[in-house]
Order: sequence, then C-alpha cells, then structure tokens
Amino acid sequence: MALSRREFIKKCVTGTAAATLGGAGLVTNLFAGGAPDRGGVQIGGATRRYIDLERSGELERRERALWDLYNPCYLCPRLCGAKRSSGEVGACSAASSFRVASAGPDFGNEAPIRGVRGSGGIFLSNCNLLCVFCQNWQIAHRGDGRQTSHAELAGIMLDLQRRGLHNVSFITPTHLVPHLVSALRIAIAGGLNVPLCYNTGSYDSLEVMRLLDGVVDIYQPDFKFQDSAVATRFLNGAPDYALHAAAAIKEMHRQVGGMLRTTGGIAYRGMVVRHLVMPENLGGTDVFARWVASELGTDTHVNIMGQYRPMFRAHEYPPLDRRITSAEFNQAIRWAQEAGLVNLIN
Repeated sequence: MALSRREFIKKCVTGTAAATLGGAGLVTNLFAGGAPDRGGVQIGGATRRYIDLERSGELERRERALWDLYNPCYLCPRLCGAKRSSGEVGACSAASSFRVASAGPDFGNEAPIRGVRGSGGIFLSNCNLLCVFCQNWQIAHRGDGRQTSHAELAGIMLDLQRRGLHNVSFITPTHLVPHLVSALRIAIAGGLNVPLCYNTGSYDSLEVMRLLDGVVDIYQPDFKFQDSAVATRFLNGAPDYALHAAAAIKEMHRQVGGMLRTTGGIAYRGMVVRHLVMPENLGGTDVFARWVASELGTDTHVNIMGQYRPMFRAHEYPPLDRRITSAEFNQAIRWAQEAGLVNLIN
C-alpha cells in the first residue's frame, strides 16, 4: 500500500537513526564526539517560524521555488547555469548530490550562539566563493566529505537537537539551499524545533535570501571585501562580490534585524555580521564599519575577526602571505568604534 507523504517522512526519520555509510553509523560514528544526550530544547518561544511555514504549506512552495533555481543553477550570483540535476558540475564543483564533511558541537561561533553546549555545526562540502586563502580548503575547494541523503541530513539535525546543542548551523550553505530545505522538512516531521543558523560568505542571491525569510532564525554573514575589484583577485573571479554581499546582508537584516535576541544568554533570532581583518586592510575594514553603521545601524552585532592566517594558496598573493599584526587589528577595532558601532562581540 502506498504511504502518504507524512508516513513516508516519518519512516525516513525513523530509519535514519540506524542509517549507515560505508559501514559506519551516520550519526553515532561518522559525526561522533562532543556533547552528551541532553534532549531537545526550545529557545526563544514554543515554535520556530519554519514550523509554521511547514504547517501552512508555504515551506513546500518555497522548496519548489528553490529547486526551480537549481536546474539550470542560478542559486548564487555566479549564475553558472549548470544543469546540476543532470550531474553537471557548477562553479561550486557540486553536482546533483551533496556532501557533509562533519557535524557536531561547534565552539567557534560567537558567545551567544555557541553558548555552553556548543552550536550544532554542519560543515557542508564545496563552496561558491572559493577564496584563495581558504582555511577549510580541503572541504570548500577539494570537496572532502561523505555523500549524504536528505533523510540522513534530517537525522543529523535531529541528533544535534537531541544532544542538547543550542541550534543547527549550516556552514557554507549557499550552493545547497534546496537540499537543506528538503532535509529540513523531513526533520520538522521528526520534531526539530531549535533555531536554524545560516553561516555564509555572503555571496548569496537576493532571490534565494527572500525565499529563506522565516526559515532561518540566525544569520551569520561574513562581509569579506568592500571593493569588488579587490575581491575578484581573491575569490576566484566572483563578479561584483561587494555589491551582492551588501544586498544579501541588507535582506537578512530586514528579516531578523541587526541584533541577536537571546534567552538566558543564548541567541534564538537575529544576526551578527562578521568581518575578517586582512593584511594592509585589503578587506576595507574602515569602509565596512561605516557601511554597517549607515545601512544597518550602530547597534548591529558585529564580530571584527583577527584570526587571519595564510592558508591554501595565500602565499601566491602577497600581502596575504602573512598574518595580520596587532597594530592592524587594533586599528580595525578603532575604525569600528569611530563609526559608532556599539555591539562588538566575538
């Protein structure tokens, strides 16, 4: 007898608990380690907005719209037009399937997002930005990771919730948004009810961002460069990076505001804009700080990050071949303060 969609989804979620890849338990072995089982928690209200979208049928409509942008692929501003559903590889080096590199407690986020138990980080393979200084180049450029199904990804999300992590965080999600929403719908049927984070390099399509309104609870965009002419040298020729990133971040701000809203010190909604300080101010930190103040507001949560280190092919692109100095980082903080930014966090 044919199963209804709801019965099918429940069967997928139940089966995922015992799913294996290459003989290893997907959740218990492939992504092992970290927080113990503490049970799912609800943060910042009884129901996530993505659950309301699913109940109304709107999330299914958004899912269809996202898949329409997938083949040919116009998910990101590169507009490469790859027929990914037919196996053609896009500019991101991803075809019809997707890979997950790792999943588990992530303590590399800002304090209100990582909390005491950690964020539920899901590191997705491949990337549409392809920075020459990428610190996760094995994942982003080489595509290391395990091929994963929607049902398996839903099971990972539910397992992160079960273990008591504060949220589920998609890291480098831009090129995989339709897959993520399909997996999310399965996870919702299985009881997912924690905040969803979207951790991105900000080379995102405005159309896709609008389709995520109400789906994402916390945005973590990294605004890397303020000058597109500079950016194109270091982002695999990404055209008009600064223009597209600014538009995407302003849309994120429209959806969730510029400040992180918290309960008990743990974020459940909002945004933090990240900016990596680079040697000789290649990223334009002074321009970035003034842009945030004028376009988003001085109360916007901002993380001025000082951890740049030369990785991957950075040695080929001086001055990216060195770390930043303490003087460069201190100057970056002064620019943020002079712009009037009052919510600097890390």
